[in-house]
Amino acid sequence: MANPPRIEFPCEYPIKVIGESDRQAVAEIIAVVRKHAPEVTPDQVNTRSSREGNFQSIRMNIVATGEEQLRELHTELLTLPSVRLVL
Repeated sequence: MANPPRIEFPCEYPIKVIGESDRQAVAEIIAVVRKHAPEVTPDQVNTRSSREGNFQSIRMNIVATGEEQLRELHTELLTLPSVRLVL
């Protein structure tokens, strides 16, 4: 008997990206996310700077449509030079 999927799609799915604190980097991260989840609006994006201001966390919820979408989004985010971690 096959295991049921861990996530039922479509669903709200939180994304958190840790990257360098740079306006251009944040814009690039948001552009990549919107490529895979075009429904994300600027109001849904929350940023927070690290204590010393060197890094920022960018949080947003997307509507995940499947594992392939999430895998491709994760992979593309990690290709950005400013991105340190994708959760």
